Amino acid sequence: MLHQYEKLIVESLLRNKKTLTELSSDTGLDMDSVMRFCYLLKEKNIAEIKEEQLKQYKLTQEGSRFLKEGFPEQRLLQKLKTSPLTREQLTQEESSIGLSWAKKNEWISFEKQNEKTLIKLTPAGKEALNKKYELQETLSKISSTSQEINQETLDNLLKRGSVELQIKKNLEITLTPYGKKISSEIEVKDEVNTLTKDMIVTGAWKKKSLREYDINSPVERYMPGKPHPLEIFTNKIRLIFLSMGFEEMEGPSVESSFWNFDALFQPQDHPARELADTFYLKKPERFNLPDQKLVQNVKKAHEEGWKYKWNEEPARLAILRTHTTSVSSRYLNDIKSGKRKEPAKYFCMGRVYRNEATDYKHLAEFHQLEGIVVWENANFKNLLGLLKEFYSKLGFDKIRFKPSFFPYTEPSLEVEVYFEKRKQWLELGGAGIFRPEVCMPLWGKYPVLAWGLSLERPLMLSLGLEDIRAFYTNNLEWLRNLSLKKLM
Repeated sequence: MLHQYEKLIVESLLRNKKTLTELSSDTGLDMDSVMRFCYLLKEKNIAEIKEEQLKQYKLTQEGSRFLKEGFPEQRLLQKLKTSPLTREQLTQEESSIGLSWAKKNEWISFEKQNEKTLIKLTPAGKEALNKKYELQETLSKISSTSQEINQETLDNLLKRGSVELQIKKNLEITLTPYGKKISSEIEVKDEVNTLTKDMIVTGAWKKKSLREYDINSPVERYMPGKPHPLEIFTNKIRLIFLSMGFEEMEGPSVESSFWNFDALFQPQDHPARELADTFYLKKPERFNLPDQKLVQNVKKAHEEGWKYKWNEEPARLAILRTHTTSVSSRYLNDIKSGKRKEPAKYFCMGRVYRNEATDYKHLAEFHQLEGIVVWENANFKNLLGLLKEFYSKLGFDKIRFKPSFFPYTEPSLEVEVYFEKRKQWLELGGAGIFRPEVCMPLWGKYPVLAWGLSLERPLMLSLGLEDIRAFYTNNLEWLRNLSLKKLM
């Protein structure tokens, strides 16, 4: 089935119109439409398109001026016609361009007189005054569209920038044998492509010739926009925790070492605080510390618990947070000050930053899922039950807990899920009960259940991925083909 514009072009080709310009003039279609429908006819083996490139030389702005005024070396000859001159008596163009070309053509010579260098005409220069200059003659030929041009002269003009080369495409369209065969069956008539509301209401469509469509024709692949799998998974986790009675908490990515380390009873000589593990900032370089009473309580906990002299300066350093537990420490202090209620259950999802090498299961920048339960009657069994319930709602049944150590929790554990493709257990995060040295300065009571879990790793398992870096490679083909049903 042919579009009405395709029929118009076929009819025009039968009248021996071959170029885009001729077809456009004959059919009344613009050039873009003619080209588009010619290529559609080519795909249907109705038309044949022959393409050739035409070289065309055109004078530049400088070339047009030289055609009118003469080249600098020509103007130089005219000045030297009456008497020798010094360089100072020439224009800048005659001095910078004309002298070198006149010397190259052996039209001039230089002679020293009374500490001055005179420029004089040679016999060849005098002879050139009475002859036509080949370069200017070539400019004239190009200007008059004559193509009988000496190639060497043309190359000189191109190098000098007096002429530029323009390449134009010339298309010649003709009917194929198949196109000629079916042309007798083509009827050109005024067809309607779109059925409007007015045409239906008034019944005008009955008198119109409606264009036929082939519903079996192949179409381009439909590629709608999609939310990123991380966004979908984040929303899913958010709904799970909200359904379990948790409130969401938020905090800054740029944090002080006090809230990120010191308030969590992490000693100031701990390896995690080294440059090799933590990103420190130049601006701001330091933060002010919070309430002095809190600072003194944290200092006391460190000095009594870790047996060293605690220093304010390392606590003031600005960093990119290494875990969202820094948000938990802020919220615990808000509960103590009365800004937030207790007992309470909070969760947080946000980006964290670690100065470490990336591989199939590690990233330098990733998301962490943080949670705390602030309740004096909470116990370790409650923590295990919450974590198991959360991961079962995510669809993971093969879960295990392994004893571990963290500076700010005791007892501590790691949460692991079995990764079927690699036939190994994969760590998803750490959990435990905040130590009294964390709870008492921040909240003033004990205990607090806490966990910090990976967001990318369980998503990686849900999608059957073997490399955690896949989320950040910007592979559009992978995103387009990704089935989001697994995440819903």
